[in-house]
Amino acid sequence: MTVHSSSATTSSWYRDSIAVELEPALPLEGDHRADVCVIGAGVTGCSAALHLAQRGYRVILLEALSVGHGASGRSGGQILPGLGTDMHTVEKALGLSAARDIWEMSREAVRLTAHLVEHHQIPCEMSWGYLHAAVKPRHVVALRQSQERMARDFDYHGLEWREGDALREHVVTDAYPAALWEREAGHLHPLNYTLGLARAAQRAGAILHQFSPVVDIQHGKPANVVTARGRVTADHVVVATNAYGDRLVPAMSGRIMKAANYMIATAPMTEQQAAQVLPRNDALSDANFVLDYYRLSRDRRLIYGGEVSYDGRPPQGLEARTDAKIRRLFPVLKEIDIEYRWGGDVAITMNRAPDFGRLAPNVFYAQGYSGHGMALAGLAGQLLGETIAGQSERFDIFAAMPHRTFPGGRWLRTPLLVLATHFYKLRDRL
Repeated sequence: MTVHSSSATTSSWYRDSIAVELEPALPLEGDHRADVCVIGAGVTGCSAALHLAQRGYRVILLEALSVGHGASGRSGGQILPGLGTDMHTVEKALGLSAARDIWEMSREAVRLTAHLVEHHQIPCEMSWGYLHAAVKPRHVVALRQSQERMARDFDYHGLEWREGDALREHVVTDAYPAALWEREAGHLHPLNYTLGLARAAQRAGAILHQFSPVVDIQHGKPANVVTARGRVTADHVVVATNAYGDRLVPAMSGRIMKAANYMIATAPMTEQQAAQVLPRNDALSDANFVLDYYRLSRDRRLIYGGEVSYDGRPPQGLEARTDAKIRRLFPVLKEIDIEYRWGGDVAITMNRAPDFGRLAPNVFYAQGYSGHGMALAGLAGQLLGETIAGQSERFDIFAAMPHRTFPGGRWLRTPLLVLATHFYKLRDRL
């Protein structure tokens, strides 16, 4: 066999490997009353619904399509401490003390993910070990500096240096001169994890309605959340739509941009073939601005993602470029078919830090994880639950992070961002 695209399906492999069955979740019809209405059943919304229901709140969770339809069910599935930006960005904005608090909460997010998987028995293939891989000599310098800074300023010693034969014990390629291996990070099946959170929320008492797109939020005490065929009157509202809420809440939309990422899944490899790719089953991301990332599934498929688009259209030559990349990285993949190709939108902010806040005293949101949300979104749901229960201190540490709207307004911000991305893509090649 050779790597080719003619037989690859455009559906997600995650959708074809679902291992979690939800209780019935019919579309919303008629008028309903709740303590909290959560909009969006990705990781943020499902976690918020779960934590609020566990506190005894009457929760209604509304999803426009199906649970995990967005990035939560399409991503690379990496579970990482930290944010989508360097902690130095947070330190410059908020000071070292607050940056340390946020860093420790990001580590808590990883532990929370592991706890939720174990406690709720979610079959999502969770595994540990992650590589931050340098592609160029300047990346090597930057990774060394990052390791030293995290140890010195954040008392974090979970990053171990790998190069040469020690690196090849983790990833069998000559593409990377060095990497940082992180024992506290890992990977999982993102859709099964998200479905598992939704199932746990249902079992805790939350009521889930799929295929119930929200068309309006009528602010007030209580607020009204309106769908095409129903309405929820709630004391509190959580907006957890991330990249999919621009028409619902225009005030939030300028603070994030949609970025489409693209992924493939190969056919299953033999144990011997997988040992020539990722022998320790680590996940990996490289250090380019437009980065590539990958891991193995439990049935030994390579789940590989990369490239980016801001205009809703796949980049020209995407399939050929992706195929060539994985062949260069791992010669063994010349003998493995690509069976799946899919894409999905993530929400990025200007500074790549998450955007938490309030739209009204009783309406809260969390968005803009910038490709780093699989663990952090679960913590965001917990923090939203704490905040609604009257303990907002931890949520407010994140909410204090300043965010700017993307320049250019609704019509020009995408072209401007595309131009900026072209610059960084060229820099990646130098």
